[in-house]
Amino acid sequence: MYPESLSQKVANGMTLQHRFAILSSLVMATSCLFTLVVTPATAKDNVWESSIVAFEEADKYAGYTKEAILFIGSSSIRLWQTLAEDMAPHPVINRGFGGATTVDVLHYAERIIASHEPRAIVLFVANDITGKVTDPSVEEAVERFKNFLRQVATKLPDVPAFVVAVTPTESRWKVWPTIRKLNRCLAQQCDSMPNVVFVPTEDIFLGSDGRPVGKLYRSDRLHLSSEGYACWTKRIRRYLDKRL
Repeated sequence: MYPESLSQKVANGMTLQHRFAILSSLVMATSCLFTLVVTPATAKDNVWESSIVAFEEADKYAGYTKEAILFIGSSSIRLWQTLAEDMAPHPVINRGFGGATTVDVLHYAERIIASHEPRAIVLFVANDITGKVTDPSVEEAVERFKNFLRQVATKLPDVPAFVVAVTPTESRWKVWPTIRKLNRCLAQQCDSMPNVVFVPTEDIFLGSDGRPVGKLYRSDRLHLSSEGYACWTKRIRRYLDKRL
């Protein structure tokens, strides 16, 4: 600490402009800290609550086997109508809900996983990077994925988790460079964690021209067509079958 006399000299020598600059820096630092603290709590409670309650009701009566593969994620999981057939003979549990983000999945993780002792967990969430001003940074998105995987490891330490890459789409092509960076970072994160596997898919969805192959998507140019799901099935099964 400065001697008192020197501290006073420094303080007295500050211009009003200098003091304002320091105050502004402190406010910005506090704001950043506040954002990091509250971001995980911004899950869309009211939007997804009915879906989660429906999952909990199904858990009571469906009689899922302990050997099932638990698929968790956003609408591409929810819309996977042939999931059971595509993963046979492995039994499956579909826990995809709407346009969920990793914040939503993380927020509901305990309730989604609580009643299950799955053989494996497959995670696909594609709504973090969409081109909106509210999108998290790549680093924030990776941290959320990591937090979810840590929850899985804590509750189900012997269960492997498979993180499926975010799919390239024409509807979000303007942010594909950012999504591609997210996929690279997720791959590195998965490689650094025990019992976690990253499933790359970019090569099966992009054509020779480097753009998404149209026939693999529905008319919205976002969700997969039946041909797209067939490609996804083949790739995901290749990674699952190596471990199960």
